[in-house]
Amino acid sequence: MKKRFSLRKIIGQSYIWLILLLMYLPILFLVVYSFSDSELIGGRFNFSFELYVDLFKNKAIMVALGNTILIAIISAAVATFLGTLGAIGVFYSKPKFKRAINFATQIPIVNAEIVIAFSLTVMFVFLGTYVFRDDIFGFWTLLIGHVSLSLPFVYISVRPKLQQMDPSLYEAAIDLGATPRQALMKVTIPEIAPGVFSGFLLAVTLSLDDFIITSFTRGAGLLNGESEIETLSTFIQAAIKKKSIPEEMRALTTLIFIGVIIAVVAVTFYNARHANVKKIRKGRD
Repeated sequence: MKKRFSLRKIIGQSYIWLILLLMYLPILFLVVYSFSDSELIGGRFNFSFELYVDLFKNKAIMVALGNTILIAIISAAVATFLGTLGAIGVFYSKPKFKRAINFATQIPIVNAEIVIAFSLTVMFVFLGTYVFRDDIFGFWTLLIGHVSLSLPFVYISVRPKLQQMDPSLYEAAIDLGATPRQALMKVTIPEIAPGVFSGFLLAVTLSLDDFIITSFTRGAGLLNGESEIETLSTFIQAAIKKKSIPEEMRALTTLIFIGVIIAVVAVTFYNARHANVKKIRKGRD
């Protein structure tokens, strides 16, 4: 029996390591060859920081990166604000309304992104033709598209934290003389802060690598000025069509990967610290 259990354990762990290897091996090659001036991954390796130096000299990549970061942060902030308030409002609503909203927020998550992008495009074309009498595609349409994409994900990140929260805390704050706004800011928001932070990071991630909604809803603006907004996803797509992806993209994707690792570690430590604080508070009570 013990031998059979150990065999299953070995097979299970081997399977997990195989999956991790398949997932991270391509990224490892990318990271290694970001420190090489070789034109092709797999070519002769010559250790160099040349790609990182050239990265910040490439104006086209820097403009696309700037647009991507600006749109990601702004759309994530808006989606986090709306999603958090929506989750709190639904949490304190009647059961029938709560079930209806919970069902409605799941549809955009499982729905094909092309459907969301095309429906937004039709709406913007209609508004531009019959309401504004002008082409309205630009930063604002792109922002609305990214917020529409990430808002449901923020909602489902915040909702579990509300369900885990003791509802009597808010009521106790009200009974002790706090206004609803004070109770919300000093009791509810700190309790659900890990979910809000996780929702914000998820919204940033969704915005950073989005291509379909971006390509359907973008127009002129941001760092491109009078030209059409270029993000990293649309920049890479255009480069793929020309079959000339800049080598500097290896350095950029490596920096993005490192940034993601740092963010994940920060969230993990933050959630662990928040959980420990809650345990200490409960122990004192």
